[in-house]
Amino acid sequence: MSKYPKVGVLALQGDFDAHRKCLEQLGAEVVLVRNAEQLAAVDALVIPGGESTTFLKFLEQRSFFDHLKDFARTRPTFGTCAGAILLAKEVVGPEQSSLGALDMRVRRNAYGRQIESSIREGSLDGSRLEMVFIRAPKIEAHGETVQVLAQEGNDPVLVRQGNVLAATFHPELSADNRVHELFLKMARQRE
Repeated sequence: MSKYPKVGVLALQGDFDAHRKCLEQLGAEVVLVRNAEQLAAVDALVIPGGESTTFLKFLEQRSFFDHLKDFARTRPTFGTCAGAILLAKEVVGPEQSSLGALDMRVRRNAYGRQIESSIREGSLDGSRLEMVFIRAPKIEAHGETVQVLAQEGNDPVLVRQGNVLAATFHPELSADNRVHELFLKMARQRE
């Protein structure tokens, strides 16, 4: 039996399997979520990177968007890159629909195109954190109740508001598992 609640990873596109492996290495029981019925069976959810407009199309085709929106408002939810875009209250560059679960404005692809992807160094809890940026969004503004947990330069790259965590980078592509540990701790506290 896992010491953590059951964690879902949205498995519609993107590198959801890297999140699954990371969470399982930390001891979590993981379910790959592809529909609303599977979503109802998990206690926490990771929305991986990928392409946010493609995510929206898949969610709409499966009549899944409203279920996901309700979930993110009430249970621990963690979005990385495109997942962070989906969780934002406002999306620009261009504008698009979102779940509105986190009081922030993000700009899509703010760090450049795929070819300009990079590994950068930031800090988390005062120590070095490797961050993989792939067509990453930038958090341009956030509300007062949004906590900035990590930065790259002056830019917030890991934020939390209540039960919602968002990273503009890909922690699942790094050997450093502290961001996933933080999310699992949030999920356990919700039990």
